[in-house]
Amino acid sequence: MKSIIVVLSAVMFISGCGRADNKKEVKKEAGISESEQPVVSSEKNKDVFFNFENYKPGMLPDGWSQYATGKGDDTEWKIVDDNGNKVLAQLSKNNPNYHFNDIVFDGMNVKNAELKVRMKGVAGRMDRGGGFIWRFADKDNYYVVRANPLEDNVVLYKVENGVRTDLPLVGMGKTYGVNTEPLGEGWNMLRLVVKDDLFTVYLNGKELFKVRDNTFKKAGKVGLWTKADAQTYFDDFEIKPVE
Repeated sequence: MKSIIVVLSAVMFISGCGRADNKKEVKKEAGISESEQPVVSSEKNKDVFFNFENYKPGMLPDGWSQYATGKGDDTEWKIVDDNGNKVLAQLSKNNPNYHFNDIVFDGMNVKNAELKVRMKGVAGRMDRGGGFIWRFADKDNYYVVRANPLEDNVVLYKVENGVRTDLPLVGMGKTYGVNTEPLGEGWNMLRLVVKDDLFTVYLNGKELFKVRDNTFKKAGKVGLWTKADAQTYFDDFEIKPVE
């Protein structure tokens, strides 16, 4: 497993070195400084970092699997070109409201991790935006946290046997997540730290809330998620296992 991650890390480092200047511009648009950019993978900490530049547009990335939770099965994850910058996108726009678009990286199973991603809600009438999946056992059992530009809020859920339930916040109770400043049409940085039963959520460098839950205790796959007709772009996805 270590050798696979080392090879993957080297390929991603090479592809990342030649990235276009416009990627710096979209980070500035999201209010993300250069010092906050994810670190390229290393053998020591076994991080995995995806800038998606080395994948072929119009294709589901190798080593990833897509699923659909709930009603309907029209999920379409592909690499697309966003003004000279390759990103991972959920493109399906024909899904009903109670439909979740899931994609997970098959090369790693972790229990505790730090996850980072830049995301941009492009379109969607019923929903927009998205977020992380973790401790993914199958398409009907996992955790998810998402940011929604249509509602300007961030909410953390468990999906258990296909049923999504928002979870109470530490010190605040059942609030349906937290409201945020307007997320707009540009890039935002979502970050999550998972440590046993404690999940800490950050948006654009600011801690939003914590959640405690013990529904899914075992290691699982991690990935990305959108709901219904949300067409969303994701970039600079980092998975950093932690003790």
